[in-house]
Amino acid sequence: MSQPDARHEQGVAMFHQVFGREPRPGSHPEFLRITVDHLFGEIWTRPHLSVEERELVALTAVALARTDWELRGHIGAALHLGMSREKVVEVIIQLAYYGGWPVANNGLRVAQEVFAELDATAGKDADRDR
Repeated sequence: MSQPDARHEQGVAMFHQVFGREPRPGSHPEFLRITVDHLFGEIWTRPHLSVEERELVALTAVALARTDWELRGHIGAALHLGMSREKVVEVIIQLAYYGGWPVANNGLRVAQEVFAELDATAGKDADRDR
């Protein structure tokens, strides 16, 4: 197996570990390949930080950047990795001091939306199981 193929497989595996799903091709498949190969295949697999620590860094970065789409994904990833809702909220609250109140306010709004969607999905799953 070539080094690029191994890096891609490592990236897919890490992406799955973080998000609990396979990467989904979008309208820019080349950008997805770069993301999987380089970000998840090289950066996320480096030593010294755990996957959970890396997720807290990513969650912080996307909250500070106010990129709601990515923030939604990283809140989901944090929960998938076993972090509590309370921990996610606490990270966002702390950002008020480093990124400003609007950053925290926006992040908390997005978190509430994600939590509500998860609760609604869980309710539908429970109804289906009856």
